[in-house]
Amino acid sequence: MTDTELLARVLKPYREHCQYLKSCEVAVGGDGPAGLVSARCEFEIPESCYIDDTGHFNSVEFNICYNQMLYYVIAKSVQDGLLESFAHWSMDDYWQRQLADFLITDFRSTFKRAMRGRHFSGEIQILDVVEWEGSDIREPLLVVHTACRYWDASGGNCHGEVKIAITHPTTAVQR
Repeated sequence: MTDTELLARVLKPYREHCQYLKSCEVAVGGDGPAGLVSARCEFEIPESCYIDDTGHFNSVEFNICYNQMLYYVIAKSVQDGLLESFAHWSMDDYWQRQLADFLITDFRSTFKRAMRGRHFSGEIQILDVVEWEGSDIREPLLVVHTACRYWDASGGNCHGEVKIAITHPTTAVQR
């Protein structure tokens, strides 16, 4: 079930009219390597936050919805200890990094069939998490490979693959 308190905190940086993610059910395991995480989500976009109605779900909305899914799934993973790569993160580590330290390094989206985009479903899978050691010029990173897809009741269909680099504390944030 969706942790509504966590979802509200994850979406707090977004303007109220841009909080598209309404529910997110996280699962561990599945088809990928053992211990990886996936989630099924429900979205609602009452109106576009940046343009007159295009009549279809577009790449900007795809990206915003993706970010909201990813932020929630990583927060849930940290909170509940679902991913080994985040095992020593505290929730304070997560909140400190949620915006500034999550960087999309590769983003690919494919639209197979147009979606209306008002009420629709989505799914995200964490396919792989790779830890990169730090150096004199770069902090340690977690590189998270993901896949996602969206669909609606009328057969709309799109999917994507996204790679994220996250600044990775080697120990919990010092207080």
